[in-house]
Order: sequence, then structure tokens, then C-alpha cells
Amino acid sequence: MSESDPLFARFGLISPAGDILFREGDKGDVMYVIREGSVRILKDSHEGDAEIKKTLAVLGPGEFFGEMSILNDKPRSATAQVVEDAKLLVLNPRTFEQMVKGNAEIAVRLIKKLSQRLDAANELIEVLLHRDAKARVILGLARQVELTGEEVDEGIFVPLDRDALSSEVGVEVGEANETLVRLGRLRIAEETTDNTGRPGFLVRDVTRLREFLQFLEMRHKFAE
Repeated sequence: MSESDPLFARFGLISPAGDILFREGDKGDVMYVIREGSVRILKDSHEGDAEIKKTLAVLGPGEFFGEMSILNDKPRSATAQVVEDAKLLVLNPRTFEQMVKGNAEIAVRLIKKLSQRLDAANELIEVLLHRDAKARVILGLARQVELTGEEVDEGIFVPLDRDALSSEVGVEVGEANETLVRLGRLRIAEETTDNTGRPGFLVRDVTRLREFLQFLEMRHKFAE
């Protein structure tokens, strides 16, 4: 993507890794479309007296976010932080409305994306409702395989670190680590980095990951 692109020239923003684009509770008057890089969507939460941030999603090129605040005129429901240096389109409500009205393809893509996000939210709710912490970790990892997984020679790379995974599924890092260590010993999934240095998990065998989850669920069922 070149900065000379007409759309980028009008609406483009280059934002380095670590930048906070907006915080939960801020008034929202623009939305963003990712051209390059990635952005993490975070939600404030509490564990006892400690305040933590749960990762809701890591979005990449072609994804958009922040649209709900300009559609319903409500404060931001989450925080957006740049993970990898990003090139973004920043659209105000009028520009967004003009794009939707003037281009049926954009409107259809918006509807499909919102539908996918609703499905993803429902899936996350199911994960969080699961009583077995080990199963929640595996469910969360399997969910991220579908959402953000990238095919590599050895399997599927999931760009999500241990802390973010633990936060997303509502499990203490130490407890999640027990499950992750076991997955590593079984050579199902292990912590690693990709060729750009991003931390994440290499899932070597998605089928065995799901079979291990089924084993845990069966054991939990017979223990009741």
C-alpha cells in the first residue's frame, strides 16, 4: 500500500506499534480501516482489586473497527492499540455514510463483517461459560486458530501471547500455563515467535487439539 494511493492520501494515518488509537469510554467520532499492520482490541476488566485488560480480538489488513460509536453515537466500548506498525484509513460518519450509500459492495461487506463479529461474540460467551479452566484455555486457542490463525510450514501460527490468551478466557496465567505446558509436551501446540518476532502459538495439529478438548470434556462429565 503506497501513501500515494488517492484514498490513503485523503484519509490515511500511519501509526506505530504501541499507539493507543482510542480508549474505552472515549467519545467516538471516527472509525478505522486497516490497510497494513495489526490492531488489538482490549476490554477493561477486574480480578479482585486488580484491573486488567482482556484481548477481544487482534485485527489485520482489511478489517475495520470503531464503527459502532459512529453508528449509535455511544462512547467507545473498548480500547484499540496498534500491535504492528499500521497504515489506517480514518473515516468520519459522513464519509462512512457516503461510502455505504455509494457502494453496494461496501454495504454488503459491512453486514457480513458485523454478522461475523456477532458470531464471534457468541462463541466467546460460550468459552467463558465453560466451568473447566483447562477446557477454556483450549477452546480459546482453538477459537483463535479460526479467527487469526496463519498457515505456516509446521502448522498454524496464532499471533496471541500467553497473557492475552489467559485474559481472553478468564483464567489466571499460572493456571493457563499448566495446560499450555501439557500441550507443548504432547507437541500439539507451543509458544513461539514468527519470522518477524511476533509472539504467539504454533498449533502443530488442530485435530489433536480438538480431540484433547473432547477428552477433557468427557472426563469432566464422568466426574460429575
